[in-house]
Amino acid sequence: MTIDVLVVDDSAVVRQVLSGVLNEAPDINVYATASDPIFAQQQMQKKWPDVILLDIEMPRMDGLTFLRQLMNEKPTPVIICSSLAEKGAELTLQALSAGAIDVITKPQLGVKDFLLEAKHLLWQTVRGAAGAHVSRRISPGGDTKKAAPIMPVSDLVTMTATTDTIIVIGTSTGGTQALEEILSKIPRTCPGIAVVQHMPEKFTAAFAKRLDGLCEVDVKEAESGDRLIPGRVLIAPGGHHLEVQRSGAQYIAKVFRGPSVNRHCPSVDVLFRSAARSAGRNAMGIIMTGMGDDGARGLLEMRQVGCRTIAQDEQSCVVFGMPKEAINLGAAKEVMPLSQIPAVLGGKA
Repeated sequence: MTIDVLVVDDSAVVRQVLSGVLNEAPDINVYATASDPIFAQQQMQKKWPDVILLDIEMPRMDGLTFLRQLMNEKPTPVIICSSLAEKGAELTLQALSAGAIDVITKPQLGVKDFLLEAKHLLWQTVRGAAGAHVSRRISPGGDTKKAAPIMPVSDLVTMTATTDTIIVIGTSTGGTQALEEILSKIPRTCPGIAVVQHMPEKFTAAFAKRLDGLCEVDVKEAESGDRLIPGRVLIAPGGHHLEVQRSGAQYIAKVFRGPSVNRHCPSVDVLFRSAARSAGRNAMGIIMTGMGDDGARGLLEMRQVGCRTIAQDEQSCVVFGMPKEAINLGAAKEVMPLSQIPAVLGGKA
């Protein structure tokens, strides 16, 4: 089956190179390109794409406005082609929150060479997007820092019980939306949480800042020496691995550069294995939506040392890759929909 792709980018060079690279794959066909969303809409009236590659900053209509209209009217898998600049990072996070499946970063210089070198990644991303579950997206809004917790404190485990307990979460494609959904629903009395979300450098700081404004818990990009304490969520920085280490009665973060593991840095396996080693049965591991198999073996190690291990179910995943691999390995003791995970994080389930 051929995947029909529409490329929307105001750069003629990017349109040309993306089309050439994607058309080299036997199962991918760039049937049209457009310099802005207005032209894209004209192409879509003739033929609807399976996947759209979308730039953010374009003339006449910006990509974010186009994406929101699209996800409201006819949800379609969209991959954002974004600049690595800080401004581009913030806009891209808004696009992911609005329903985009994944992001491909492009440098401000040397775009052509970069896209040619990254063709296998492009192919994999398009194939993953074509099989993704896309639905209408309603994003939570406003600063909820002072809002009441979703679950009454009296119904939660006590602070004393959760002090030595930690939760580690791994996710990839579709994970920014999933994390926003679950973390915005948990109270400050939840255990300390460490997260690996596959994401490029410069994006994770903006992502953590965005979540911090939406959540009752404190969210920050992890730094070495940060403590995992109740009410705090640490996000692994792009381009760095994140481990959990034991320091006396406390758990602290270790952030470091290292080779990719399972083609990723940060890697979910690195985080999960460290939790198995440092926290044992006092840790809980949750693997969620994403392409590939990163995290499956690490989750298995967690289960083998007595941790509670959970995989997100297929129906609620954008891409049922990582959870599927974990389930097939026997790493996940439980399988549940995304809607049930906030109660687990808060200690109610």
